[in-house]
Amino acid sequence: MNIKLVCTIGVCLFVGNIYSQTKSVDELLNQIEQNNTELKAYQSYIDGQNLQNKIANNLPDPQLSGYYLPFGEHQSNDYTEFEISQSFEFPTVYAARSKWNNLKAEQLQALFTKKRQEVLLKAKQGLISLYILQKQKTIETNRKQQSKQVYEQMQELFNKEQVGILDLNKAKVAWIQEQFVVEQLEAEIQNQITVLQTLNGEQSLELDNLQLEIPFELQTMETLWSDKLASDPKLLELQANEASALQNVTLEKNKILPNLALGYNYQGVNGNNYSGVYGGLSIPLWSSKNKVKAAQANYEYQQSSSQVTKQLLYADLQQEYNQYQLLFDKYTEYQNIIESLNSEDLLFKAYNLGEYSFLEYYMEVQFYRDATDKMLQMEKELQLLQAQLLIHKL
Repeated sequence: MNIKLVCTIGVCLFVGNIYSQTKSVDELLNQIEQNNTELKAYQSYIDGQNLQNKIANNLPDPQLSGYYLPFGEHQSNDYTEFEISQSFEFPTVYAARSKWNNLKAEQLQALFTKKRQEVLLKAKQGLISLYILQKQKTIETNRKQQSKQVYEQMQELFNKEQVGILDLNKAKVAWIQEQFVVEQLEAEIQNQITVLQTLNGEQSLELDNLQLEIPFELQTMETLWSDKLASDPKLLELQANEASALQNVTLEKNKILPNLALGYNYQGVNGNNYSGVYGGLSIPLWSSKNKVKAAQANYEYQQSSSQVTKQLLYADLQQEYNQYQLLFDKYTEYQNIIESLNSEDLLFKAYNLGEYSFLEYYMEVQFYRDATDKMLQMEKELQLLQAQLLIHKL
């Protein structure tokens, strides 16, 4: 009873340890997002640009000027004067520019989100490639073991003079080839891990027992496009560009209004002094010429450009969507057939029972192995296409 209890606890702890070490793809992507040096640098750039935009809405520096005139021929006391003044644009300009800066901040945020999704898509593609490589290694390791068993059986038959040296050599070559394939996969897995760790800011990632969702059928094209319109940064950037261009028109119209200056002036002469308020007005007759027209033209361009870009993005999405649907249907059909047959294991059992010669077994099993490899490649293409189509959800 005690032995059973200890074994049960041991198994539970082992399984629990495996699951505790296994991170979901979303957790890995979140970790990469936090540690990625490119995103950190780009965020600093975005912050700097936002601050730079705010600087443009600051008031000019106040001006202080003074006069002291002791030289020259005069009967009265020396003449003194000083003045402090502050110039500024018409108040509505600052409100319009502040709103424009907010819209430009939305543009910059869309740019950052786009960059973030590009980095995370690259990371997810790397995780997909690693998952397929790990899956392929498991398959090839099993094949290597089978090839070794076949070679050892052929060695025994050769020692009993029941097969020739040619059949023995073929079995050995097949085993060596499988060893080489496994070694290649191990090298590719390590290379892919290095790429992912680089994306993670040169920090390690827990990539053992990596699991991905199986490819699934997508929602309708119309629903997918609606989701992208609401959350895809490429499309949100277009909206932000239009809104910013329109607000710039409003800003340029406000800048036609006169610039103002207010201050304090003091003058002293003959023991008397005079002080009071200083006021100034600057009418931008020439500096604002054609600026409103230029801003309006830019807004019209942004509208046209957004429309064209949306059409191109929709066409690209439609093409990728159709490709995914076609591949998904073929993959599902292919998977059902391959998994229901279980032909590779059956062939190996038949070979062990002596129903096939080595050459017959090798030719037959190669056909099914090629089919399995093809299905694995289709799964990889589906996973990559799915990640591309759903990039707006990253």
